[in-house]
Amino acid sequence: MSDEEERTASGLRMHIDRQLCVGFGDCVTEASEAFRLDDEGIAVFVDPEKVDREQLIRACDACPVDAITVWDETGKQVVP
Repeated sequence: MSDEEERTASGLRMHIDRQLCVGFGDCVTEASEAFRLDDEGIAVFVDPEKVDREQLIRACDACPVDAITVWDETGKQVVP
């Protein structure tokens, strides 16, 4: 698996840096339909399209090590 994973949903471009992720799972707690921890304990996308925009932003922002970066439709970084 790649060290990076990216997905677009609800007008947000979200990027997980798997090298930074340490598996706290705060993103999963906030949006379990959008994220899960894989067999290595690292965050991956599941189905972020099922989660509303504000919940996605909260879930991404919950990462204590800033392993998830989010940009809006204009390219402005909104998380972290």
